[in-house]
This record gives sequence, C-alpha cells and structure tokens, in this order.
Amino acid sequence: MYNDQKRSTEFYTALFRRKPHINVPGMTEFILSDHCKLGLMPHDGIVKILKDFMPHPDRGNGIPRCELYLRTNGVTAEYDNALQIGAKLISVVKSQNWGDDVCALERIL
Repeated sequence: MYNDQKRSTEFYTALFRRKPHINVPGMTEFILSDHCKLGLMPHDGIVKILKDFMPHPDRGNGIPRCELYLRTNGVTAEYDNALQIGAKLISVVKSQNWGDDVCALERIL
C-alpha cells in the first residue's frame, strides 16, 4: 500500500483528526468506528504475509493500491481538509444518482 509508514501515519492522523490506536514499526492502526479499523503496513511487512499470493509491492509503484470509502455528514469540510493536507484532486464533490455527494482524492506516498 505504501512504503513510508511515518508519512502515511502523519497523513491519516491529519485526515481522521485522531491519533492511531497502534503505531509501532511495521504497523499503524486507526480505529474508525466500533466495527472498522484501518491498518497501514509498509511493503516489507505486507510481503511477509502476501508473498505467496502476489508480486512484491515495489514492482507496482505509481498504481492504485486500494480504494478507501469514507462516509461523512460533512463531505465539503472533509474534502477541504484532505486537499489542505496534501491529497490530490481526482474529482470535485458531485451529487450521485444514488443520493450521496461524493468526491475522489488520492494520496501517493
């Protein structure tokens, strides 16, 4: 997913406006709700788990690694915050036919 745990931790701390629940070498974990956590693991750590199932992540730099959907009642405020902390704009906030207002951003670390 990424290869700079410190930068990724700083980004998601600013995005979620909360400190990680766990932040040790090789793993950062944010508790997002009672039923949802986000775990961040550098390339060398994830390779130990997934090496028999997929290529090393270093061979895929510059391509999307995951999609993370976050639901909020304040999409405009979250959109503005994400841009301020370095997220790159893919699409502005737009109303969708299913009733949600959605934007797309990316963060390459």
